[in-house]
Parts: sequence; structure tokens; C-alpha cells
Amino acid sequence: MNVAQILADAWTLVQENLAHTVSLRREIVWKPDGSPVTSADYYHEDLIGGFLRERIPGVLLVAEESYTPELDLSASWMAILDPIDGTENFCSGLKEWGVALSIWHEGVHQGSALMLPELGEAIISGQPVEKFQSRIVGLSSSYNDEIGAIIAASPESRVMGCAVYNAYNVIRGTFARFVNPKGAYSWDLQAGVSLALEHGCEVYLEGEIYGGQLLEPDRRHRVDIRHRHDLHPGQGSLG
Repeated sequence: MNVAQILADAWTLVQENLAHTVSLRREIVWKPDGSPVTSADYYHEDLIGGFLRERIPGVLLVAEESYTPELDLSASWMAILDPIDGTENFCSGLKEWGVALSIWHEGVHQGSALMLPELGEAIISGQPVEKFQSRIVGLSSSYNDEIGAIIAASPESRVMGCAVYNAYNVIRGTFARFVNPKGAYSWDLQAGVSLALEHGCEVYLEGEIYGGQLLEPDRRHRVDIRHRHDLHPGQGSLG
């Protein structure tokens, strides 16, 4: 199974269908928790899910809009998908939204992709990444007192409202750190934490060093990713 090619083809598929995806951003309904979901979320999940089922026969899709706790997680091949991460940004007309895809076989990571379609950028397992140096800390938009304390202690911080965008930037070193102390689900985080390890970042889940394991899909995970492999004097303390 050529997972690297599947991920690259998935990115091409997303780019080829971008115009239609964007055309659906004003078709909004509201979830019981008050958050938005658009027709594009469902369209993207069906589009990418169908592609994955064709390329990986028998794959189990663990995706945000279709996940139920009754899902049997014993399949040999598994794909963890967030069809549109940062829906609040997307339906508000912002370009900082993303797609996260992570592919696993027998509980072992095979490859992941972080895609930013309207920005035309992606990180895909096995492909080189140009690195930067930064002192910016990216933070979750799910505010709590810990986030306030990090903002107060940081020389520079950003709240972007998209886990894919945050993970993409800390992997590149465009952010020094990405922190979500409130927690997010596996489809928000799996591709990001897997690629962060691939690119030499330090990754913590629930305050403990992350060892590369598959994230449980039915609970929130607190994450802290640190781009520590090219620290420089102006970057400031990462805690």
C-alpha cells in the first residue's frame, strides 16, 4: 500500500474540488453545542471518505461528522479525518481552515497530511518542509484561564481558531509552540501530532510525552507541541 501516494492524491482531490467546497460555506446549520457546521463539511467528508474507500479496501473512516461511539475500531486499516477543521473560520469567509488526514495500519502510523486548501499549502508525510524560526505561540480558541496565563507570559501569541493551521505552523517553526489546554478530538489532532513527531517536535498529551500512539476518538486530548529543534536566542521561553 503506497500511503504517501494516497495522501498526495487526496491533497490533489481537495484542490480540484476547492471551488465547489467554498461555494457551500454559507450553507450553515447549528449543532446542539452552538457551533456551526456547513454543507461543505458533509461534502468534504463524503468526497474524501469515498476516495479512501476506493484506495484502501476495508478502511475504517473515523471522521468528525459521521463518528458514533458505537463504531467498531478493530479494523486493520483506519483513516482519521477532519473534513473541515476551523469551520467557524470557513463559514465566516476566512482562509485559515484545514483538512486533517491520518492513515494507520494495525495500530501503527503510516502517514498523515495537513492541508490548508485556500492557502494552497500542505504538509504530507515523507515530503520535505522548509523550516523557520519563531517566538510566536499559537493557542486554541477554546479559551480558559491557562490560555490567558500563556498569553500573558509569551512575547508573541496568536489565536487562529484552527488546529490544522496551528499544527502546520509549529511543525514548520512558524510558531514556536501550539497549545490547546482545554482539549480537542482525535480528528482535530491525530495528523498534527503524528507529523510533529515526524519532524522532530516535542509533543505532550495530557502533560505527558506523546509516544506516537493512536488517539482515542471519543474523548478530548490536551496537547502541547513545541518546535524545539532549532531554538534561537530571540525565541523566548517555551515553559
